[in-house]
Amino acid sequence: MDFEQARFNMVEQQVRTWEVLDQPVLDSLFRIHREDFVPSQHRTLAFIDMEIPLGHGEFMLAPKLEARLIQEALFQPGDSVLEVGTGSGYMTALAASRSLHVVSVDIVGEFTDEARQKLAAHGITNVTLETGDAVRGWSSRAPYDVILLTGSVPCAIPELERSLNLGGRLIQIVGDPPVMTARRIKRVSDAAYSREGLFETCIKALRNAPQPERFVF
Repeated sequence: MDFEQARFNMVEQQVRTWEVLDQPVLDSLFRIHREDFVPSQHRTLAFIDMEIPLGHGEFMLAPKLEARLIQEALFQPGDSVLEVGTGSGYMTALAASRSLHVVSVDIVGEFTDEARQKLAAHGITNVTLETGDAVRGWSSRAPYDVILLTGSVPCAIPELERSLNLGGRLIQIVGDPPVMTARRIKRVSDAAYSREGLFETCIKALRNAPQPERFVF
């Protein structure tokens, strides 16, 4: 398989057509080899527009969605980042290439261990990997300039919003199947936030995500 041609096709045919046009993001897709982060048995699927199973009932997001979420985070070189859901470690690598430091937390210890090996193999050192449940935040290293959720949540989580620095951005996919909305929430003052709907999609929920109150008739 010609991985470089497949990578080029992924960027040109999937990622660009999904409104990912930020050149530093596109550059990172060429520089960080996605095939090295997928499970070995699925290596030839690394550039296909699909979710890839990781085990433990979890999935690697489709390439165009990974790239779009990274773009919408509006990373700056000095940013401190919290990633909720390490998964394959690929989005961790993309975030690390755009920021000062990434704290990535996954509830599955095996994912943490495997991501540590993959990131080390790529020489990526500005990442701290931890195992735990960070769906309501990871207060030991808060506040953050960017919080990135790699799974969906059914409703807004105030604890995450309060973990943002002034000017910080929370990127999350909110809602219930079959339609969810990617949102960017920015902290504009100590008590105020701006909220922007970005696009519609549908992905698996994060484990233990808080549930909204629902009326029962």
